[in-house]
This record gives sequence, C-alpha cells and structure tokens, in this order.
Amino acid sequence: MKYKYHLSFSIGILSFPYTFFKFTYIGSPNSNTIYWAKRMEDGSEKWNFQGNKKLNASSISVRGVYNMLMERVNNSRDKKPLVPLCRVDPTENPLFRTTPEATDSVSTAVNSYNFNCYPPTVGLPDAKRAIANYLSSDLPYQLSPENVFLTIGGTQAIDIILPALARSDANILLPRPGYPQYDSRASCCLLEVRHFDLLPERGWEVDLDSLESQADENTVAMVLINPSNPCGNVFTYQHLKRVAEIARKLGIFVISDEVYAHVTYGSNPFVPMGVFSSIVPVITIGSLSKRWLVPGWRTGWIATCDPHGIFQKTGVVKSIISYLEITTDPPTFLQAAIPEILGKTKDDFLSKNLNILRETANIFYDLCKEIPCLTCPHKPEGAMCVMVEINFSQIKDIVDDMDFCAKLAEEESVLLLPGVTVGLKNWLRISFAVDTSNLVEGLSRIKAFCLRYAKMP
Repeated sequence: MKYKYHLSFSIGILSFPYTFFKFTYIGSPNSNTIYWAKRMEDGSEKWNFQGNKKLNASSISVRGVYNMLMERVNNSRDKKPLVPLCRVDPTENPLFRTTPEATDSVSTAVNSYNFNCYPPTVGLPDAKRAIANYLSSDLPYQLSPENVFLTIGGTQAIDIILPALARSDANILLPRPGYPQYDSRASCCLLEVRHFDLLPERGWEVDLDSLESQADENTVAMVLINPSNPCGNVFTYQHLKRVAEIARKLGIFVISDEVYAHVTYGSNPFVPMGVFSSIVPVITIGSLSKRWLVPGWRTGWIATCDPHGIFQKTGVVKSIISYLEITTDPPTFLQAAIPEILGKTKDDFLSKNLNILRETANIFYDLCKEIPCLTCPHKPEGAMCVMVEINFSQIKDIVDDMDFCAKLAEEESVLLLPGVTVGLKNWLRISFAVDTSNLVEGLSRIKAFCLRYAKMP
C-alpha cells in the first residue's frame, strides 16, 4: 500500500510566511527507501528531467510520417487495397528477391557454428578485405582492409561519422533535398547543419554557388548522395570532379553516400566519389541493402578513400574507431557471409533488377505526365525513387504537401512521402520500386484525386 505525505517548508519574511517549495513523499511506512519529488504551488510535481528537444527538431521522419499516413488509411471509410509508394523497400515487390548466393552464404555461416561470437570492433578481417577489394574495382588505387569498418547498415554509418566530427562550433553541408537521417543525427550531436541546393532544372546537379556560399572556416564536411535518394539522379564524372575541387578549396572532406551504388539504368554510369580522393579525402558509406535487396539485414560499411593519409593525420580514423568501441556491431554471421555475397553474385541477378527498375521508372515518368498539378522535372536514372513537384495554383482545399499526402492516404489508400520530410516543402517523394500493376493502380488513384481537387477553369 502506498502513502503520500506533503511537507511544506516555510520561512518568515516581513512577518508573513512564504512557502518556496514542497516535497512529496511516496513510499510505505515499512520501507527503507524514501522517494522525494518537488511539488509546485499549483499542486503539480516538478522533476529534474525532460525529453531532448533536439530530437523534436527531427520528428518529421520517414517512419513517423509513414505511421501517420497509415492511421489515415485505417480511419478511412472507403477501404481500398493499400498502395505504398512512400517507402523505398524493394522487397515489398515480389519480383525483387535476393540472390541464392546471399541466402546460401548466410545459411552456411550460421550452420558452421563458427560465428556465434562477438566480432572485432572494426569488423571481421575477411569481410573487411572483401569489401576493400569490391570497392577497389571501381577505383584507380587499391583500398586495404584497414580502410574499411563494418556498420549496422548505412544508418549506423551516419550515426558514427557525424559525432566523430562534432565540436561546438562545427558545421556540415547537407544537400536539399536529401536523406533526413543526416539532419536528425547532426541535430542530436550539436553539429550545425547548412544546406546547399540541388537544381531540378539541371537534373538535380549540385548548385555549386550555393555549396560554396554556405561554407566558412568552421565547415568540416559535405554530404553527397549518389545515386540520389530522394531525387533519382546520377551525377556525372565531370560534375563530381568539380564538387571535389570545390571541397578541396574549402578545406573540407566529402561524405559520399553510395548505398545505391551501381543501381543505375539511365545514360549516366555510377562513378564513386573515391575516384577523386587524390583531390579531396572521401569517406564512403555503403551497404548490401539495395543492390542485394536485403534492407532488413542491416549490413553496411564505412570506407576511407584517402591515399594521402589525411584522415589518419587529422585523427578522423581514430575518432571513428573510438565510436565503434562504444557501440554495437552487425551480426557476426552476416559479416562472415560478405565475402561470398560480394564474390559470387551472378551478373544476371544484378542486371535483372536494373531492367525491372528501368521499366517501372519509365512507366512512372510517362503516367506522371498525365496527372494534373504534378510535375516530374527529371526522369529517374538511378536509385528507386523520384521527386515530384505539386502545383498548388491548380488545386484547391489542400494546404501543403503534408496535407496532400494525408488526404490522399485517407481517400485513396495511396502512400506518398511529403517533400518536407526530405527538405523540400510542397514536393513529393515517390518510390517506383513496386510491381507494375500496383504502380499503375497507384498513379491512377493519384490522378483521380488530383482531378477531384482541381480548380475549375
């Protein structure tokens, strides 16, 4: 049985009592433990803790918005089959299944009983060597296993790199639109965020003037996502070289997010930023998730592309290792499977997936042209999603991109990601990594929705 006692402590000042705080005792008469809480004059208790407000700044997350949209779908009166075009999870498409070499490698590692242990902090040596060789096939020099660090997917790679750079006066340059995890993590580790623009009218190239103007003496790094989530573009060799030259001029390094490496099906081939690491040091983020269609395996890596050893001299590598020593690791058996996955995956598996994405990207781009009030400025040529602009001058009774997506979810059971989530208000991010019938059905419902809200001429 619990008892509460309220004890008031007063002090006499100028002949009248003034109560400046109260305590609440919560316990039992026979207990040796006493819990005290300050009680305010209005009777409410005061505690010495509160939530981290820095996290609130990043509350508009992909998962948070997805959950909100699903609530709208569940509350809908007219239940239609769900068409999710907001999450970039290719495994929801039955045509996208990982290669047998991947599942067999994991099964072999598990059944060997040799990988039920904790792995080394930086990753299994064989996995590090396999990743170094895999990445080096696209580079003009050879990476060593010491350049590679295993992470729990690309997300943990971000969570490790940004705190390694954080200091009270530091800032980082992020693309707009971009991947929201960078903004969220930077907020949590007190790293100031500055955005440079990507230009839709130029195929989402970096606005080089914007990039340079945002930097100052406290800028430590910039992020580039190639192929791009959320824009679906692939940067050219010439453009990447120019970015590298500007980064060198600014005295910063490049964090190159290449989770979608080689997931390209347009005219521009994938060029890793590490090709230009003789100009500027590069940290590459990679993963098995998208190319091998296993996002739930959460297996990724950090690779330092730095032939001049600048990351060693500046202590960046030491900071990465120090952070790895206080966090957790990818499952050991998944690390053990990496050499077989990278070394034995057949080309026909990879090309088949690209052919499917090319087909769905073409279908999306053609059908999107038929939807009033939506404009897709650049045909996707890489990754699995694309940005589409909402023309609010042509529609009524919709306030912004979040309102558009919420109403669409409730009325049509189609899920799109509001552009504000990726830094571009009144745009939409749409994934086309779904089966053709679902894609066509989803776009048909979006068209009907837009016609319903269209302004009369």
